[in-house]
Amino acid sequence: MIVVTGATGGLGGSTVEHLLQRVPADRIGVSVRDAAAARHLAARGVRVRQGSYEDPASLRDAFADAEQVLLVSGNDPAADMVGLHRNAVEAAVAAGARRILYTSQQGAVPGNPYRPSDIHVATEAILGDSGVPWTALRNGAYGPLDQVLGPWQRTGVIARPADGPVPYTDRADVAEATAVVLAGDRSFDGPVTLTAPAALTFDDVAGIASALTGRPIERIVVDDEQWVADQVTTGVPEQAARLLLTWYQGARAGHFAEADPLLAELLGREPRSAADRLAAAVTA
Repeated sequence: MIVVTGATGGLGGSTVEHLLQRVPADRIGVSVRDAAAARHLAARGVRVRQGSYEDPASLRDAFADAEQVLLVSGNDPAADMVGLHRNAVEAAVAAGARRILYTSQQGAVPGNPYRPSDIHVATEAILGDSGVPWTALRNGAYGPLDQVLGPWQRTGVIARPADGPVPYTDRADVAEATAVVLAGDRSFDGPVTLTAPAALTFDDVAGIASALTGRPIERIVVDDEQWVADQVTTGVPEQAARLLLTWYQGARAGHFAEADPLLAELLGREPRSAADRLAAAVTA
């Protein structure tokens, strides 16, 4: 059995949908905080059990009979995510899982200014000490492009801090590739990187956006502290703005610069590019 955590979330839910196209439903289980929210999966034959990273006993029950467990990483900045991930790893080991997969992040290395990378580095170390074969799926940045680009369609500018090349990746592609790994016969040991085929800077993105819209889209570099202040003025909590700022800092330091061909290999096609996603946004 393959057990997926966070199956009512974006990445976990999409992964389960792709798994259902590849393996019988009775070979899939999900661990979710609220079992009622996964009724649609239960109706299709998926085993649904309540499980929470805060409750190791519930996880051991949710992971029972699992050959593989996919741990979707948490992202609560106020929580002890390393401790919660440790709970999940230990529960998977206790349940007898033969392989643990974890949704990590591209650039999960010591010294990356992006704060969540520390969580992934620590969790990968826990996996390495678990005694169970493991795979860390170091996913490229797959959040909404507007989150990192700002309201460029309205303003005509990409006014953000200094950046660096990033292979902006589509979450749907990551979910499909994750299902391919879970359902396939090929094992991946340790960290692997899943990204779109090309890394782009905001200057590159501005050029693409200009061509798509037929109007000039300007790239403006904003001082870090000024950008944080501007975000706070628009209602963004300062803590959240400073967290996102560390992502720009990680990008400019080159921690997200490498594009990897594995995602395309797993999908059997080219992943969606940033240009594809921008085009969809323009025509939406």
